[in-house]
Parts: sequence; structure tokens; C-alpha cells
Amino acid sequence: MRVYVPLTLPGLAQAHKAGELGPGPLTAYAVTPGLREWYVSDDIEELEYAALNRAAAASLRLIAGDPGAARRRVVVAVDVPDKDAAVDPDRALDAGALGEVRIAAAVPLAKAAAVHADADDAEADVTAAAAALGASDQGDDDARFVVDGAEDHELLWFGVQEIPALLG
Repeated sequence: MRVYVPLTLPGLAQAHKAGELGPGPLTAYAVTPGLREWYVSDDIEELEYAALNRAAAASLRLIAGDPGAARRRVVVAVDVPDKDAAVDPDRALDAGALGEVRIAAAVPLAKAAAVHADADDAEADVTAAAAALGASDQGDDDARFVVDGAEDHELLWFGVQEIPALLG
């Protein structure tokens, strides 16, 4: 199963240094039954794109919680055995948990298929979105518009071998 692990650039640097994503448990996003039902599509590429976008939103939350992190969303795509990605049944009705899975143990970075990250030109919008998250969560429509501005930026694809250059 392909899972998408949300990170920050400092989190990616730590994973690169350690050679693994972890320690566990890790929160990731994948094509779960709940995501399939919500997205209403049978196209696996569309479903994986939806899971990637859920992880990008989680990366934005990590950035908002870390004032020192660069304002670029980061998601690592990793392949894990199906049995290693557990859906939390207690969160099945929580819209924020759509596609969310837990990985119990650390995952070797060698299992990563790719890294997805914002381009430099997204930093201003990601910075504004991270600052607006709290108000957006409280229902402020203007803040929601700002958060959506970050979501308008497509994450770029990077090979795992490109991580050192990405960390720059």
C-alpha cells in the first residue's frame, strides 16, 4: 500500500540523517475505504492524489506548529505492507481523519518511492496559510480562503536521491 507521510523540511532532514521515517507510530494518509466513499471515484490515481492532498494539509498543520520550520509542505510517499497501515475505527466519522492511517513502527527511508514538496514560490502562501489555520478552523471564511491559497500550489515530485538537494 502506498502511504503519504506528512513532514516539514526539518522532519525530512531528520529522516534523511536517521535513514528512516519515525519513530512510530507515524500518521500517514492512504486510499482507505472512507476516502474511497468520500471521493466517490474508482480511479486509483485520483484516489492517491486525494490521499496526497490530505497529507499536504497535515504537513501545513505541522508547519503551523513549528515556527522554525521552512514554510514548504513536504510529503514522503512510502510503500508499506497493507497490514502495517491501520485505520483508526474511532475516527471513522471525523472528516479530518479521512484517509488517515497509523504505521506502528519506523519505516526505512529506502522504502520511499518519492518526496513531494512545495516549490520556493509557494512559501508566501504557505506562510499565510499556516498563520490562518486557527481562524479557518473556527469558521472564518476569509481565513479559509487564505488556507485554500496554499492548497492551490501543486507539490513537486522529487526522487529520493534528490533529498540532499531539496534540503539544500
